Amino acid sequence: MDNFVKLLSANGFVHAMALDSTAICEQARRIHDTTPVMSAALGRTLTAASLLGCRLKEAQHTLTLQIKGDGPAGLLLAVSDAAGQVRGALHNPHVELPLNAAGKLDVGGAVGREGYVSVIKDLRLKEPYIGRTPIVSGEIAQDITHYLAVSEQTPAAVALGVLVDRDWSVRRAGGFLVELLPGADEETVAALERALADIRPVTELLEAGDTPEDILRRLLAEFEVTVLERGEKRYVCPCSKARVEQVLLSLGHSELARLAAEQPVTEVGCQFCTNKYTFTDEELRALLHSATEPAQDDD
Repeated sequence: MDNFVKLLSANGFVHAMALDSTAICEQARRIHDTTPVMSAALGRTLTAASLLGCRLKEAQHTLTLQIKGDGPAGLLLAVSDAAGQVRGALHNPHVELPLNAAGKLDVGGAVGREGYVSVIKDLRLKEPYIGRTPIVSGEIAQDITHYLAVSEQTPAAVALGVLVDRDWSVRRAGGFLVELLPGADEETVAALERALADIRPVTELLEAGDTPEDILRRLLAEFEVTVLERGEKRYVCPCSKARVEQVLLSLGHSELARLAAEQPVTEVGCQFCTNKYTFTDEELRALLHSATEPAQDDD
């Protein structure tokens, strides 16, 4: 079943995406054993990263979203490919805070009001593109909106939500990103502002049975629209023992040799899926040997 949709207004001035990220966020909760407020914080981060990833131009491009505030949550991290498949990690999954003044999970209190949002785009160039803006609320949606306006000069509206059930599972989660494209006229801006002022929270709409496409059609009711994409976005971790070997090699010869000498088994855990990979001292020595062998000429 499709959980993602991307639309373009017929006048070419409004580009919009929406995602029902309930399954993504619930999988992240199970992997990282998060408390409700951290399920909301990580879930919003994952949803935002997936939506931002879907703005990448080429299939091989990737995007990393980092949110580092001065609150107890510490670092929130999510990585998306250009298809919006996403994975995430966090520094402190067990933060517990009272509800905020509105009776909601206090994501802003967990993240903090001082710090930075960083977006790193690997576009397969010599150096990655890095955009960094200050946190403005810690609620994440406002912070991503601010990032787009300041770092990418893109006027946009971002909404993110995670509804956590009584048993701490993720009941509903999702978000949308609506951006104005260059040349948008005042009538388009006014129509979009009216719609944004009236739209209910994303989790309320999902709970009521709306699909991502329903949500966007509510937002863009005053526009004719074209569907650019429908599809499924998932929590995907591409880790493998071969990838971990490359990470170990990046530690350098001396560190790898030290690990092989000091312990019979080295265990490496993936921060995104918590899978564990073990290497015996013999395997590490073989890895070292393969890395230091001279290249063979096949002429």
